[in-house]
Amino acid sequence: MVRYHQGALVGVLPAGRHRRRWGASDVPVDLRRSWIRVAPQEIPSSDGIHVKVSAAVLHSVGDPVAYLELTDDPRATVYLAAQVALREALAGLTADELVQRQSVLPVRAMVEAVRSVAATVGVEVHEIVVKDVVLPPEIRSAALDLATAQKRAQVQLEAARAETAALRAQANAAKLLDDHPALAQLRLIQSAPCGTKLVIQVGDTASLTEAASTD
Repeated sequence: MVRYHQGALVGVLPAGRHRRRWGASDVPVDLRRSWIRVAPQEIPSSDGIHVKVSAAVLHSVGDPVAYLELTDDPRATVYLAAQVALREALAGLTADELVQRQSVLPVRAMVEAVRSVAATVGVEVHEIVVKDVVLPPEIRSAALDLATAQKRAQVQLEAARAETAALRAQANAAKLLDDHPALAQLRLIQSAPCGTKLVIQVGDTASLTEAASTD
């Protein structure tokens, strides 16, 4: 609460109840933190792509007297300072760097730039958050095509790996059956469908034929 007496500043009153004398007027000032939302700004990146960037400024009143007396709209002053800081801080980045905002955006430099201007109108800036980075439609379409192609290539690579593993397993199985004929016969019996009539021959065919002619 800022008190004036007959138009002259008396001072800033602390929280609580106060007597008001004749000719005095009190102007309430909200000291709570609040956000100023900066509308999307079209910023040309260093690689020539115009990107729309929006932000929000967390602020509070630091000097109630300056907040009331130095300008008729201190929030507009902070808003304009945030616009300028966004443009100056982000114009030197590429479009890819703007999209990867957490790691490369110079947020600290933006905060300091806006804070120095806001302090002149009694406002304290606590934080600046870059909300949205919107690329042109053709860039978004190209990025989607690239991501789709990469995913498709990954699927094809995994399919090729699975096919290679299957062929390798079949080759190992064929070699095992060649080395063990009895295992091959057992595998053949196991693969026969239910109801199949099997003729099992014990011993060598040639030996059996020679024995039969001798008799």
